[in-house]
Amino acid sequence: MTEVSEEDIKEFTELISLDLENGDIDKVVSLFQYNKNLYATLGRLLTKGSMFVRLGVNMLLEDLKEIKPDEVIEALPYLIPLLNDENATIRGDVADLISNIGNESHIDLITPLLKDSHSQVQEIAKEAIEILRMSKN
Repeated sequence: MTEVSEEDIKEFTELISLDLENGDIDKVVSLFQYNKNLYATLGRLLTKGSMFVRLGVNMLLEDLKEIKPDEVIEALPYLIPLLNDENATIRGDVADLISNIGNESHIDLITPLLKDSHSQVQEIAKEAIEILRMSKN
């Protein structure tokens, strides 16, 4: 896989963000299917995007898990750092995303959020861990 420049990531993020804002999830899914380098945009999409973009990322990863279950796990390196984001919403969203695409081996990633300063993040982490325990991936 070829490296993508920081400038390319910024540009792709802007384009994907617009597509997600406009509800064009199928287009974004197609892009990700054919270019795994786009996983590098996930951090920016989640932290810089609107609620609609964050929901779109969730839908994107759910769709990709159905279509390419062995590849969607490549999103993890871009999601894991966000478990420590200063924004509680982002931490909760990422715990949820990991529970949707991960498996039982990823429980340790989410466990620290059980002691998060925000009770809502703690609750999401608890639910995410339950989902991962039941995961067959």
